[in-house]
Amino acid sequence: MQSDNWAIRAKDEGYRSRAVFKLQEILRKTKLKKISNVLDLGSAPGGWSQLIIKNYPNSKVFAIDILDMEKIDGVDFFQISIEKIEEIEEIDLLKGKFNLVISDIAPNLTGITAVDCENVLDLNHLTINTAHNFLEKGGALIMKTFQNNNLKSLRKNMELSFKLVQTYKPAASKKQSGEIYLYGVK
Repeated sequence: MQSDNWAIRAKDEGYRSRAVFKLQEILRKTKLKKISNVLDLGSAPGGWSQLIIKNYPNSKVFAIDILDMEKIDGVDFFQISIEKIEEIEEIDLLKGKFNLVISDIAPNLTGITAVDCENVLDLNHLTINTAHNFLEKGGALIMKTFQNNNLKSLRKNMELSFKLVQTYKPAASKKQSGEIYLYGVK
Protein backbone atom coordinates (compact mmCIF):
# COMPACT_ATOMS: atom_id res chain seq x y z
CA MET A 1 0.00 0.00 0.00
CA GLN A 2 2.92 2.36 0.64
CA SER A 3 3.89 2.31 -3.05
CA ASP A 4 0.42 3.62 -3.88
CA ASN A 5 0.97 6.49 -1.44
CA TRP A 6 4.18 7.50 -3.28
CA ALA A 7 2.39 7.40 -6.64
CA ILE A 8 -0.53 9.45 -5.29
CA ARG A 9 1.88 11.97 -3.77
CA ALA A 10 3.77 12.26 -7.07
CA LYS A 11 0.53 12.93 -8.94
CA ASP A 12 -0.62 15.45 -6.31
CA GLU A 13 2.70 17.32 -6.59
CA GLY A 14 2.56 17.34 -10.41
CA TYR A 15 5.32 14.80 -11.05
CA ARG A 16 5.22 12.17 -13.75
CA SER A 17 6.37 9.29 -11.57
CA ARG A 18 7.00 8.15 -8.01
CA ALA A 19 10.70 7.84 -8.90
CA VAL A 20 11.20 11.54 -8.11
CA PHE A 21 11.12 10.74 -4.40
CA LYS A 22 13.95 8.22 -4.81
CA LEU A 23 16.18 10.82 -6.46
CA GLN A 24 15.07 13.52 -4.01
CA GLU A 25 16.09 11.38 -1.02
CA ILE A 26 19.49 10.53 -2.51
CA LEU A 27 20.18 14.19 -3.36
CA ARG A 28 19.24 15.19 0.20
CA LYS A 29 21.44 12.51 1.78
CA THR A 30 24.46 13.20 -0.44
CA LYS A 31 24.20 16.98 0.04
CA LEU A 32 25.30 17.77 -3.50
CA LYS A 33 26.17 21.43 -3.63
CA LYS A 34 26.58 22.10 -7.34
CA ILE A 35 23.85 21.06 -9.73
CA SER A 36 23.89 23.07 -12.93
CA ASN A 37 24.66 20.83 -15.94
CA VAL A 38 22.75 17.56 -15.63
CA LEU A 39 22.73 14.55 -17.93
CA ASP A 40 19.62 12.38 -17.42
CA LEU A 41 20.03 8.89 -18.92
CA GLY A 42 16.94 6.74 -19.38
CA SER A 43 14.85 9.79 -18.67
CA ALA A 44 11.34 8.83 -19.81
CA PRO A 45 8.78 9.57 -18.47
CA GLY A 46 10.74 12.55 -17.13
CA GLY A 47 10.15 12.64 -13.38
CA TRP A 48 13.83 13.01 -12.51
CA SER A 49 14.31 15.85 -15.02
CA GLN A 50 11.19 17.54 -13.60
CA LEU A 51 12.62 17.32 -10.08
CA ILE A 52 15.96 18.85 -11.12
CA ILE A 53 14.33 21.75 -13.01
CA LYS A 54 11.89 22.44 -10.15
CA ASN A 55 14.49 22.38 -7.36
CA TYR A 56 17.50 23.76 -9.22
CA PRO A 57 15.95 26.35 -11.57
CA ASN A 58 19.32 27.60 -12.87
CA SER A 59 20.31 24.11 -14.01
CA LYS A 60 20.37 22.88 -17.58
CA VAL A 61 19.18 19.31 -18.15
CA PHE A 62 19.98 17.16 -21.16
CA ALA A 63 17.91 13.98 -21.23
CA ILE A 64 18.15 10.90 -23.42
CA ASP A 65 16.04 7.77 -23.72
CA ILE A 66 15.07 5.30 -26.41
CA LEU A 67 11.47 5.93 -25.37
CA ASP A 68 9.69 9.16 -26.24
CA MET A 69 9.16 11.73 -23.51
CA GLU A 70 6.64 14.55 -23.31
CA LYS A 71 8.34 17.96 -23.36
CA ILE A 72 9.52 19.56 -20.11
CA ASP A 73 10.46 23.26 -20.12
CA GLY A 74 14.19 23.61 -19.46
CA VAL A 75 15.03 20.08 -20.59
CA ASP A 76 16.64 19.26 -23.94
CA PHE A 77 15.42 15.76 -24.77
CA PHE A 78 16.94 13.42 -27.35
CA GLN A 79 15.28 10.14 -28.28
CA ILE A 80 18.37 8.01 -28.76
CA SER A 81 20.23 5.09 -27.20
CA ILE A 82 22.99 5.68 -24.66
CA GLU A 83 25.39 3.94 -27.07
CA LYS A 84 24.96 6.87 -29.47
CA ILE A 85 25.27 9.72 -26.97
CA GLU A 86 28.41 11.12 -28.61
CA GLU A 87 26.40 11.72 -31.80
CA ILE A 88 24.44 14.45 -29.99
CA GLU A 89 26.48 17.58 -30.62
CA GLU A 90 24.85 19.63 -27.85
CA ILE A 91 25.83 17.00 -25.28
CA ASP A 92 29.22 16.11 -26.75
CA LEU A 93 30.28 19.78 -26.56
CA LEU A 94 29.78 19.58 -22.78
CA LYS A 95 31.92 16.47 -22.33
CA GLY A 96 33.73 16.82 -19.00
CA LYS A 97 31.47 19.70 -17.91
CA PHE A 98 28.47 17.92 -16.37
CA ASN A 99 28.37 18.00 -12.58
CA LEU A 100 25.59 15.42 -12.26
CA VAL A 101 24.68 12.34 -14.27
CA ILE A 102 21.48 10.58 -13.23
CA SER A 103 20.46 7.23 -14.64
CA ASP A 104 17.19 5.39 -14.21
CA ILE A 105 17.98 3.09 -17.14
CA ALA A 106 16.71 -0.46 -16.93
CA PRO A 107 16.28 -3.05 -19.66
CA ASN A 108 13.00 -4.67 -20.52
CA LEU A 109 12.97 -7.68 -18.22
CA THR A 110 12.53 -11.10 -19.77
CA GLY A 111 11.87 -13.03 -16.58
CA ILE A 112 14.97 -15.13 -17.25
CA THR A 113 17.22 -14.22 -14.32
CA ALA A 114 20.58 -14.84 -16.01
CA VAL A 115 19.60 -12.82 -19.10
CA ASP A 116 18.09 -9.97 -17.07
CA CYS A 117 21.15 -9.75 -14.79
CA GLU A 118 23.51 -9.52 -17.78
CA ASN A 119 21.34 -6.90 -19.51
CA VAL A 120 21.27 -4.79 -16.35
CA LEU A 121 25.04 -5.16 -15.97
CA ASP A 122 25.67 -4.12 -19.58
CA LEU A 123 23.55 -0.96 -19.16
CA ASN A 124 25.22 -0.18 -15.83
CA HIS A 125 28.68 -0.44 -17.42
CA LEU A 126 27.56 1.85 -20.26
CA THR A 127 26.24 4.30 -17.66
CA ILE A 128 29.49 4.27 -15.65
CA ASN A 129 31.57 4.82 -18.79
CA THR A 130 29.29 7.61 -19.98
CA ALA A 131 29.41 9.31 -16.57
CA HIS A 132 33.20 8.96 -16.43
CA ASN A 133 33.51 10.61 -19.86
CA PHE A 134 30.99 13.40 -19.34
CA LEU A 135 31.38 14.36 -15.66
CA GLU A 136 33.71 17.09 -14.47
CA LYS A 137 36.15 16.33 -11.67
CA GLY A 138 34.10 16.25 -8.47
CA GLY A 139 30.90 15.54 -10.42
CA ALA A 140 28.46 12.88 -9.23
CA LEU A 141 26.66 9.88 -10.69
CA ILE A 142 23.39 8.49 -9.34
CA MET A 143 22.54 5.20 -11.04
CA LYS A 144 19.79 2.62 -10.64
CA THR A 145 20.85 -1.00 -10.58
CA PHE A 146 19.52 -4.19 -9.01
CA GLN A 147 20.57 -6.42 -6.14
CA ASN A 148 21.87 -9.53 -7.85
CA ASN A 149 25.04 -11.61 -8.20
CA ASN A 150 26.72 -8.85 -10.24
CA LEU A 151 26.30 -6.03 -7.71
CA LYS A 152 29.58 -6.60 -5.88
CA SER A 153 31.67 -6.66 -9.09
CA LEU A 154 29.72 -3.70 -10.51
CA ARG A 155 30.49 -1.67 -7.41
CA LYS A 156 34.20 -2.61 -7.63
CA ASN A 157 34.20 -1.54 -11.28
CA MET A 158 32.60 1.77 -10.34
CA GLU A 159 35.27 2.31 -7.66
CA LEU A 160 37.90 2.30 -10.44
CA SER A 161 36.41 5.50 -11.92
CA PHE A 162 35.00 7.18 -8.81
CA LYS A 163 36.75 8.22 -5.59
CA LEU A 164 33.62 7.67 -3.51
CA VAL A 165 30.93 5.03 -4.06
CA GLN A 166 27.87 4.59 -1.84
CA THR A 167 24.73 2.45 -2.01
CA TYR A 168 21.19 3.68 -1.33
CA LYS A 169 17.78 2.01 -1.04
CA PRO A 170 15.36 4.97 -0.92
CA ALA A 171 12.15 4.76 1.07
CA ALA A 172 10.10 5.28 -2.11
CA SER A 173 11.49 2.05 -3.60
CA LYS A 174 9.04 -0.78 -3.35
CA LYS A 175 10.10 -3.11 -0.54
CA GLN A 176 9.86 -6.18 -2.76
CA SER A 177 11.86 -4.54 -5.55
CA GLY A 178 15.50 -5.48 -6.02
CA GLU A 179 16.33 -1.99 -7.26
CA ILE A 180 19.13 -0.17 -5.53
CA TYR A 181 21.01 3.03 -6.33
CA LEU A 182 24.73 3.61 -6.57
CA TYR A 183 26.16 7.06 -5.97
CA GLY A 184 29.65 7.97 -7.04
CA VAL A 185 31.81 11.09 -6.99
CA LYS A 186 34.45 11.42 -9.69
